[in-house]
Amino acid sequence: MTGADADARTHADADADAGARDERRPAGELEAAVMAALWAAGAPLTPGRVQTELGSGLARTTVATILTRLHEKGVVSRERQGRGYVYLPVQDAAGLTARRMHGELDRGTDRQAVLARFVAQLGPADEAYLRRLLRGDDR
Repeated sequence: MTGADADARTHADADADAGARDERRPAGELEAAVMAALWAAGAPLTPGRVQTELGSGLARTTVATILTRLHEKGVVSRERQGRGYVYLPVQDAAGLTARRMHGELDRGTDRQAVLARFVAQLGPADEAYLRRLLRGDDR
């Protein structure tokens, strides 16, 4: 094999590796898909059942890893079923979003500034709704 052949092979291998990486989805996207499957089911699911619901060709072990990470984050609960676990969301989608918003707010160094900027960026309808909520009108 000549040096040029070796270089061409190396570039082809690198291109194939890059293509494989491009097909991988970010963890957040996978977690969102798993959560969507759990919410849609409305009942506890095994990793195998979540895999089936996703229908995306993910390995069962990948789904199990995602579910374990979600459990460690406190986003899903799990119960023993046979030799494995079944998983269930701790909150609905709106509750999870609110939890994430609280997390972001807690990470800020100036809570009042973060809240002020958040409210300033609301559209008129959202601002009116927030005012009703703060008055206790729409709980």
